[in-house]
This record gives sequence, structure tokens and C-alpha cells, in this order.
Amino acid sequence: MSRYLSQLRPNYAWVIVPVAALAMVATLPGRTHGLGMITERLLADPSLGIDRDMYGDMNAWATILGAAFCLPCGYLIDRFGLRLNLTVTVAALGAVVLWMTVLSGRWPLFIAILLTRGFGQSALSVISITMVGKWYRDRLSMPMAVYSLLLSVGFVGAAQLAKPFATAEWRTVWAGMGWLLLLVMLPVAWIFTRDPPAAESAGPVPAPSVPQAEGFTLWQAMRTSAFWVFSLGICIVAMVTSGQSLFGESILTQQDFPIAAYYNLMILTGTIGLMVKLPVGWFARRSPMGRLQAVALILMGACLFWLPLIRSNWELNLYAVGMGLSGTTMTVLFFAVWGQAFGRAHLGEIQAVAQMLTVFASAAGPKVLTACHARTGSYALVFEILAASTIVVAAASWFVWVPRPLAQSNIATETEPELQLAAQ
Repeated sequence: MSRYLSQLRPNYAWVIVPVAALAMVATLPGRTHGLGMITERLLADPSLGIDRDMYGDMNAWATILGAAFCLPCGYLIDRFGLRLNLTVTVAALGAVVLWMTVLSGRWPLFIAILLTRGFGQSALSVISITMVGKWYRDRLSMPMAVYSLLLSVGFVGAAQLAKPFATAEWRTVWAGMGWLLLLVMLPVAWIFTRDPPAAESAGPVPAPSVPQAEGFTLWQAMRTSAFWVFSLGICIVAMVTSGQSLFGESILTQQDFPIAAYYNLMILTGTIGLMVKLPVGWFARRSPMGRLQAVALILMGACLFWLPLIRSNWELNLYAVGMGLSGTTMTVLFFAVWGQAFGRAHLGEIQAVAQMLTVFASAAGPKVLTACHARTGSYALVFEILAASTIVVAAASWFVWVPRPLAQSNIATETEPELQLAAQ
């Protein structure tokens, strides 16, 4: 069936977009938001023998060590393709989630969280992002905007699905997630996922009508300033997002806001993100990516600098609009830039390294906020430092040159692809 579906080219690329979004939603058990759904119930489980501080340390180390799964995943994507890697990773994540429901003790729990982070937040995220990039050689912004919109809707739907089980035993919730992975996502991965045409040609010499995959190697990409400018930009966003997600309530109550303000802020920021994803994708096709990132980072830097000074609801709502717009723009650019700038040939490895950096930044975000609050009694200083860092990266983004791989001829070659630097 999947072979028949893949014959619907080029429209089949649009089948990949929702499948990739569903794969990203399937990472939920390995993400902070997913684990956050059962955190309090984990801490109350006497069979695990953990307290809050211990759980925080376990989660931080599991996140850092789990990031290592990104590197082999990227290589395996480029070597064996999307379908096999997606299917095996989903099966592994589902098996680990189900295993977690029958374990006891702190060390087995740590291993389970490490594996859910590794297979979910790291490996499955890399595969999901790479799926769209592998199928679209250029003009990635709009497909990635649609992908981003779909996964946002998917995460909201997953939260709504879990909401009725808010008081259920955590093992019941986790078992439900594990079976959904194996009974729903696993068949979808095997049936609907196909590799792009260039990866399907059999034999040592590709068919004449099949264009060869073009692009930079990982080391060529890492030698460009564009790789590091876009990586640093999204890492700042990851630090801010993870830190505010974990301590957002504390940040706002310290500024005399009620607890409800935190939830209103999340809802408004998410709503703005959903509204602007497609316009941002359309605009990204017509604007230089570096300058678009610069504008988004300047807006985010202004919001971060302003946050400690906010005291009224209208200011907080305006802050939410600014963060929703800037964060969404950065997300769409992160999804789109790697394939568009560096090509498809080694896209898995390139996106694996970029994803690994964001995981490290996500792990660091809460730690940085905690350290600042412990030493100063406030979060203001860390937001000022992050705002200044954001402006510096924004300046670099404005002037960065974005690479463009030249399309390869239809003749197979063992030499490195010719590379062209083109200013956007």
C-alpha cells in the first residue's frame, strides 16, 4: 500500500507532512510536557522512592544523556531511509513506555526516563523534522509552517485526550500512551512513510530520470556561519521556553499576578502561534531567512527585557502576543532552514546535531533560572542577560550569508557536491 501511495508524486509529499506532524506528537512521553502530566503522581508513588529534588536531577541528566541519541539517528536516516527508522523508533518508544508502567525503584525509573528522552525527544524529533526536509528540496517554509500548525493542533488534542485522566493512576495513563504508539502510530509509520524518489532508486546507478540528492556534508555545514547563527537562535528560544514552562507560575506570582495569569499567558501565546504559523511560512518564502530571524529575535529580546517590569494584565497580554509571534517565527525557521540551506544529501545528520543542541539548551534553561533566583531572589537578571544575548545573535542573523547547494546532475558521482554561497 505504501508503495502505491508513493506513486502519487509530487502530491505525496503532502502526505508526509501530516505523518511527520503525527510523529512529532508521538514524542510526547519523552518531553517535559508529557512527563509533567504525571510528575506529581510519580512523586507520590511509594514504589519508586523519589522526592522532588531527586526527580529534577534525574530528569536533567536523562535529558542531557538522551540528546546523544540524535547523532546515530541522523546517520541512520541518511543511510537506511525514513520508513525503517521511523518504524523502529516508534516501536522502541512504545515498548519503553509500556515497560515503565511495570517497574519500581529509582534506578529503573531513571533508565526508563532516559530512554523515553532518547527515543522520543531526541531520535523521533529528528526523524519527524527530517521527513519534510527530505521530501522538499526547496521552498520549505510553507510546508514547514503547515507541519508546525498540525503538530500544535496535535499537542493540544493530546492534552485534551489526557485531561479526563488527570486523577487516574499514572501507570494507567502511561499504558494508554504506550498502546497508542504501538497500535496507531506504528502502523501509520510503516504504511504511509516513504523515502523521496532519489532514495528509492535501486542498484548502483540511479535511473536517468531521478535527480540526485544534493547538499553539504555535516562538517561542511558546521563550517558555515549560518549553521551556528541559526543554531544559537533556536537554542536561546529553547532555553527561554523550557525555563518559563517550568517556572512560569513562579515568575508571574513574584510580580504580584494571580496563578490564573500563568495559564492565561500560555493560552494566549499558543493561540497567537496557531494564528500566525501559515502567514509566517508564506512570508518566509519571500524574505531572507537570516533577516527574518533577526526581526524575530529583536522582538523576543525586547519582550524578555520588558518581562520583569510588567505589572498589569494588558502589558502581560502584549508580552504574550510578542512572544507568540517571535517564538512561532523562530520555530518555522528552525524547521525549514536546514534542508533549504544545506540540501537533502546529509540532512539527517545536520538536523540531528541541531536538534541535539536544542535539547542541551532546554536542559540548561531551568537550571539557569534556578541559579539566578537562588543568588538574587529574582529572575530579572537572567532575563536581561538572555535579552542581550538575543540581540547579539539577531545582529549576526541580519548579516549572515545562507548557503545554497547546487543541484546535481543526473549522473552519479563520487566527488563532493559543488557548493555555492548565495546571500539571501
